[in-house]
Amino acid sequence: MIIEIFAIILALGLLIFLAYRGYPVIIIAPIVTLLAVVISGGLLLPSYTETYMTNAANYIKSFFPIFLLGAIFGKVMEMTGAAASIARTIVNSLGSKHAILAVVLACSALTYGGVSLFVVAFAVYPFAAAIFKEADIPKRLIPGAIALGAFTYTMDALPGTPQIQNIIPTNYFGTDAYAAPVVGIIGAIMVFVGGMLWLERRRKQAIAKGEGYGTGHKNEPEQVDEKTLPSFWLSILPLVIVIALNFIFSRTNWSAKFWYDSTTLADQYNIADASTVASSWSLISALTIGIIIAMLLNVRKIKANLATGLTAAAMGSLLAIFNTASEVGFGNVVKTLPGFSAIQDWVFNASNNPLVSEAIAVNVLSGVTGSASGGLSIALEVMGAQYLQMANALGISPELLHRIASMASGGMDTLPHNGAVITLLAITGLTHRQSYGDIFALTILKTVTVFVLAFAISLFI
Repeated sequence: MIIEIFAIILALGLLIFLAYRGYPVIIIAPIVTLLAVVISGGLLLPSYTETYMTNAANYIKSFFPIFLLGAIFGKVMEMTGAAASIARTIVNSLGSKHAILAVVLACSALTYGGVSLFVVAFAVYPFAAAIFKEADIPKRLIPGAIALGAFTYTMDALPGTPQIQNIIPTNYFGTDAYAAPVVGIIGAIMVFVGGMLWLERRRKQAIAKGEGYGTGHKNEPEQVDEKTLPSFWLSILPLVIVIALNFIFSRTNWSAKFWYDSTTLADQYNIADASTVASSWSLISALTIGIIIAMLLNVRKIKANLATGLTAAAMGSLLAIFNTASEVGFGNVVKTLPGFSAIQDWVFNASNNPLVSEAIAVNVLSGVTGSASGGLSIALEVMGAQYLQMANALGISPELLHRIASMASGGMDTLPHNGAVITLLAITGLTHRQSYGDIFALTILKTVTVFVLAFAISLFI
């Protein structure tokens, strides 16, 4: 059994190391997976074609439309200048006296509206740099402010957020994007307040040392011609539409689960319960309408570069989903190996409470893979059914499993090898040494918040 456990740990360690070194997950994931199979004495090709590829393909089938439409929506908001207009308005409204708060809220508005994290970073950075320079706040704090607004509570805590980390659990627990709203809102408030206190404390420490924005920075943004940006109210309309329609299609009498005859779904499409796919249907519909509205609001500006923009969005979504699907394939093969039962027992025995055990599993896997969606998908593919069974036995709502899993994915995922962290630092022209400390503080804050909520909930069940 020691060898079998070693095989899994070795495969996971290699996946982390090689991903951190920049090797493509699409290639290295099947290689390290099959290495674990060989060491464990399993069947090589059946594990690859029937387990790895089948489960990777199922994941792509379930989530590719959301990855694709989310990427297109973000790209259209970027191309039309709508994302930049929203960021500019929020930042300018609050002014340099509240520079950090302005950046955090600008990122929050865009992320909660469905704009991808990478587009948010590109859109907000020019205005963040300008207002930080005006307020003479160290530039090294910008990544922390962007991370707080885009990588934390609006990504997975606030009910209804259309980010993929909030949609993945719906496929495993039969929930929707608005699962456990009270817990999500409480968690969001805790992270927002704690994060703001940390960043403001860091700002005051810098002022006390006489440190300002600084000079000689890399990647200083060019000044944006604000006259070319669309109006704030037109720019925010697509975000409002996506949020509103996602709610209407999820939680009202117009819910997607009522759109089609249940007998037809069962007989022709093998869908026994429409609620298991309604969350995806509602978000697909909301994003599609949001994209159309965003394009119609500024047709002239995007007409010339529409083909290029759509191609970039499609390529980005393909890379993202194939990376995550590769990790899902890895997780599904691992759970068939002899050594997995011992690891699974350790995770389950870490706590009798499925919420706490789930938080541990998702946090650890998100941390080691450097991906919130990847770690979340592996954890729920491997142990989601068991957590749901445990929760049902204890009378715990699947909505709580959803919210804790979603929030846990956005905890330890932001370790130094995380792709979003690396991209954010590249955009701002800063290094891990200069700015990662604040991102790590937010990582710890988010992780602690999830466990506080999980333990607090356990007191009332």
